[in-house]
Amino acid sequence: MSEEKKQTKYIFVTGGVASSLGKGIIAASLARLLQARGYSVTNQKLDPYINVDPGTLNPYEHGECYVTEDGAEADLDLGHYERFTSIPTSQANNVTTGRVYLDVITKERHGDYLGKTVQVIPHITDEIKNRILRLGRKDTYDVIITEIGGTVGDIESLPYIEAVRQLRYSLGYKNTAVVHLTLIPYMAASGELKTKPTQHSVKALLENGLQPDILVLRTEKHLSDDIKRKVALFCNVDQNAVMESIDVPTIYEVPLKMHQQHLDEVALAKLDLPAIQEPDLSSWCEFVARVKNPEKTIEMALVGKYTELPDAYKSICESFIHAGATNHVKVKLKYVNSELLTSESIDKALAGMKGILVAPGFGHRGIEGKILAVQYARQNGIPFLGICLGMQCAVIEFARNVLGIKDADSSEMSTTPNPVIDIMEEQKTVLDKGGTMRLGAYPCRLTEGSKVYEAYGKQLISERHRHRYEFNNKYLDRFEAAGMVPVGVNPDSGLVEAVEIPSHPWFVGVQYHPEYKSTVLNPHPLFVAFVKAALEYDDKK
Repeated sequence: MSEEKKQTKYIFVTGGVASSLGKGIIAASLARLLQARGYSVTNQKLDPYINVDPGTLNPYEHGECYVTEDGAEADLDLGHYERFTSIPTSQANNVTTGRVYLDVITKERHGDYLGKTVQVIPHITDEIKNRILRLGRKDTYDVIITEIGGTVGDIESLPYIEAVRQLRYSLGYKNTAVVHLTLIPYMAASGELKTKPTQHSVKALLENGLQPDILVLRTEKHLSDDIKRKVALFCNVDQNAVMESIDVPTIYEVPLKMHQQHLDEVALAKLDLPAIQEPDLSSWCEFVARVKNPEKTIEMALVGKYTELPDAYKSICESFIHAGATNHVKVKLKYVNSELLTSESIDKALAGMKGILVAPGFGHRGIEGKILAVQYARQNGIPFLGICLGMQCAVIEFARNVLGIKDADSSEMSTTPNPVIDIMEEQKTVLDKGGTMRLGAYPCRLTEGSKVYEAYGKQLISERHRHRYEFNNKYLDRFEAAGMVPVGVNPDSGLVEAVEIPSHPWFVGVQYHPEYKSTVLNPHPLFVAFVKAALEYDDKK
């Protein structure tokens, strides 16, 4: 793009018929394609739930809570955006209905509306529009892609749809575009693909004043040209703007499938933007090829308490895909429910694992199972990575079974006289649960010669956090003397960020969340090193 400031363009991604069709992946894929064409792009997610943020939501309710650099607790789709584009998101990239209403009510309490009746229209819709336009005011982005959560027709989504309608009117139709993702179900009994749900979905959009410019049809069977023509005709969409989104082996293939159908070109045409260069997707294609054609497969365990819902650990799962591709292997994850782990069942549950990751989490449920998994990894020389609570479990296990402090625990779990993990000083007076943890990016200084230092290749790193409890430095000397050493420390607070057991082939615990920063083009070095250690362990067996 030229140095002259151009009008920021907006793409809105809506969904219909059913939830979980992959709006986030389509939005991220389109962002990646436009980025590859030389445009600066960012993604935004509007969520219709009334929670202010997903930070207090049970992972079963909403999957993983993602954390941005600036400490926002956000929807897991922001993870997709970052993994696809390698562009950090922020507080402004995720807006919930709860946040919108909170801001409007706060303004009303301050008297900002001068005694007027506060209503959904115009006050709520104006606040939504303000949130969408805020990113565009930074003079940074050529295109902003805003995904609207939920499905068209939901009561909760109506204010967002109305806000988009108003924005299209005020910004101009050449400066905005609507991409509608919908479902073409396959009826096995008749052997037919049905377009009627899509027609009804578009009709619902039209009733709310929005005409989609592009339709992306989610399907499990290839769509014929006849079906695409039919959908185009009855939905008032150009035939070249009807795309097929078919099931693929990996989500990272979606940008390539969309590019083959010219989604990026059609979107640019709708926005009156030139297709300034053919996108260079060679590194992306190479990555996808490695994912689809690994040289070998290794099995590793993910030990947590939300294992029935893998989306609760979405960023970790994707980090293993990135690290696996880097090492030319497929990491097959075995999800192990820590609540079911006992001394009698652990051998069977973790037999044959080439690496064990103990996952983050909160609360006492499943803790003892996690501690058992740590012990199993430590005693059997299996590569181990503990993240956040996983590191804390490693510390507790070591204290109990190596230092001989039998009542060692975290003050989150009990009122033990030996809290080897204790609440952070600044958290002791915190009563509100939402948005009050230690959140966002903090620096960490690594010890040269450590496994962690070897992985990063540098001494000073920055990683994202989400926790209230920390390693209790009162016990530091005893741990070091017994063989568990701090190898990463916050230079400002002295907080222990990473521990290792040097006598173990590869045993690492980190207080931070490395999974949040792993992307397709920049796999996280700690996961890469962990998978490499698992491969070496496998070779020795």
